[in-house]
Amino acid sequence: MKNFRPKNNKSPRNAPKGNFRKDDARKDRPRNNDRPKKDDVKAELPKKEFKRFNRDDHDNSAQRLTGPVLYGFHAVRAAILNPARRVLRILGTDEALDEFRATMDAAKEADLKRPNVETIDKVKLDRMLPTGAVHQGIAATVETLATRDASDLVGDLDRNEKAVFVILDQVTDPHNIGAILRSAAAFGAKGVIMQDRHTPDMTGVVAKVASGAVDVVPIALETNLSRCIEMLQDNDFFVIGLDERGDDIGDLPDYDRVALVLGAEGDGIRRLVAEHCDKLVSLPTQGQILSLNVSNAAAVALYATRHKN
Repeated sequence: MKNFRPKNNKSPRNAPKGNFRKDDARKDRPRNNDRPKKDDVKAELPKKEFKRFNRDDHDNSAQRLTGPVLYGFHAVRAAILNPARRVLRILGTDEALDEFRATMDAAKEADLKRPNVETIDKVKLDRMLPTGAVHQGIAATVETLATRDASDLVGDLDRNEKAVFVILDQVTDPHNIGAILRSAAAFGAKGVIMQDRHTPDMTGVVAKVASGAVDVVPIALETNLSRCIEMLQDNDFFVIGLDERGDDIGDLPDYDRVALVLGAEGDGIRRLVAEHCDKLVSLPTQGQILSLNVSNAAAVALYATRHKN
């Protein structure tokens, strides 16, 4: 059998007839001996150093704010008017600081220490705060409020004073906590008690959603909620746990001192905490939606207890 070589369709038009190989065409191709080799070009060129562009590097005033930070008109205003809070620095746009002048005057009249106030561009303020922060053109760096426990809240009450406390059992979502604090302030609760573990800082998102309630409603942190409930019961508090299996909250009698216990969404109140409650109650619902978000449930329960008191 004769050797068979397939026809090469990609051969140059002017290729010689007969046996043809690519290597033959390359040998005939003229070369420029003066052209430097590829390796020589790489050796001559300086090595480039690439750096990712960061717009904050070109503006020292746009560095992120460190430490506890509050933002939003109501959160910053409440912090300034809170004698227990030390505000270190306020940054705001021209428009925001114009609206804020009345607050600063009120702080001066109350003989409260006035922080340093700095005018800043909105774009720079955006860069200095967490991404997506709704700051309304104003922010403040502050010192953390002193840590308190439930016994401190009880000690602040007069001997026969009526009171409602809110106890949060493993509620950790910042938006829910902020909304509950806002409802607690609106309905006159005397304090909110939370666990000291897994609870977010009372700044940033929590303070913004709370709309100033962080500096209005006393907040206490406890390690063991069951022991905390026992202490409240010893001080004449009737402890009510919100649970969908409980009785209608509207059927409760009038109590001078009430502590409302709310659990995390999904899991609800933990078993041991529920067993320490004096009563489990539910919010009557109807229709296709049979449950409420924990922050909405807190608002309804606070209204129900306040209405009785």
